[in-house]
Formats: sequence, C-alpha cells, structure tokens
Amino acid sequence: MTLKYKCLILDHDDTAVKSTPEIHYPSFVEALKKLRPNRSITLDEFVGYCFNPGFFSLCKDIIKFTDIELQHQQEVWKKYTESTVPDFYEMFPETIQEFKKQGGIVTVVSHSERSRIERDYSIHCGYSPDEIFGWELPEHQRKPHPYPIKQILERFNLQENEALMLDDLKPGMEMAKSCNVDFAAAGWSHSIPEIKERMKMESKYYFETVEQFNQLILCK
Repeated sequence: MTLKYKCLILDHDDTAVKSTPEIHYPSFVEALKKLRPNRSITLDEFVGYCFNPGFFSLCKDIIKFTDIELQHQQEVWKKYTESTVPDFYEMFPETIQEFKKQGGIVTVVSHSERSRIERDYSIHCGYSPDEIFGWELPEHQRKPHPYPIKQILERFNLQENEALMLDDLKPGMEMAKSCNVDFAAAGWSHSIPEIKERMKMESKYYFETVEQFNQLILCK
C-alpha cells in the first residue's frame, strides 16, 4: 500500500488531544482573574480568538499583557500542563501508529511545549514524533511562521506535495498555505459555526471525524 502523503505535520491541542477545555481555557481564566480582574472571557470567545487572530495576538494585542504579565500567564499555564495529561481523540493514536507502521513520518507543530507533546505521545501512543516544533521556540519560528514546515521539508528531503498539515485553527492553515503544503482541517473539536464554515471554505480537506482523516491518509 502506498501512502497518499509521506509526512504528517500535526497540530497538538484540539487536533490530537482534548486540551482546551481541560487545560488552556481554565489556566487563561485563572491568569485573567489576577491580571485583569474586571475582564472575563467565555470558552467560545477564547476558542474564537485562538482561531483569529491567534493566541499570541489575544495576549499581546487584545488583552494587552505586558511582558511581565505574559510571564505570569505562562507560569499559570505550565502549572496546568504539568498536572494534567489530556486524552487523545478516539482513534487518533491508532491512526498515527498505522501511518508510522506503513513508513510515514509523523511531526508536530504546536503552541504546546515540546516536553508536554513528548509526554502525551509517550503515554498514549508509546513513541515520540519524528520531529517537534513547540512553544519553546522564539516567536518568529513558531506557527504561523513558515519556519517549522520549511525545516521539516528540508530535514526529511520532502517535496511540498508529500506533506499534509492537520490543524483545527487558522494559524496552522496560514502556515501550510505559505509553504504550499496541503492543509486538512480537524473539525471534530469545534462547535462554533463561524469557525466550521471558514475552515470548510478555505481548507483542501475538512474532517468532521478522526475516522475520515484515517481513511484519507491510509488510502482506505
């Protein structure tokens, strides 16, 4: 069997693992209570801002955290990520394991830290991805900047059409488009109609379920 793509470039949060409701949103709310006690944000608003303009812009441009406040927000977030191991979406580990078994390359580009991604994959999948680009990188090397994809293509000697980016939000889609890499939207974590419609309209593939993703990459 020949794989449709040689390499997967996977987002982590809300694409592979169920992390926003359990980790990212509650940690942001806790930080906000201290730093902006008169400001509140709902889960849907948080997800919407992470979609557009992105989490970093939410912190810097919308909430207008100072560098010191950003550091505090990161410390609260790390406390949550250290204490909680999110579950993978059903069928996701098996899909990636089969892809690797057939000779595929599995990489992750995420706004989570590398150590957390390695932990989650080790616990739930029994291995670490072939390459990881996480939040620990300087801002200009993080998603949506093209640096991670360009590094992946170069390291594994891949053509642009041999890789597929899977993400649930706009920053991943923008990064893939800037590198001429096919983009698939992970729609299984979203209930916000505006995000669903935007991703359906602008993505090469849109998956409502992990099973649909499985069928594409394993050529079933």
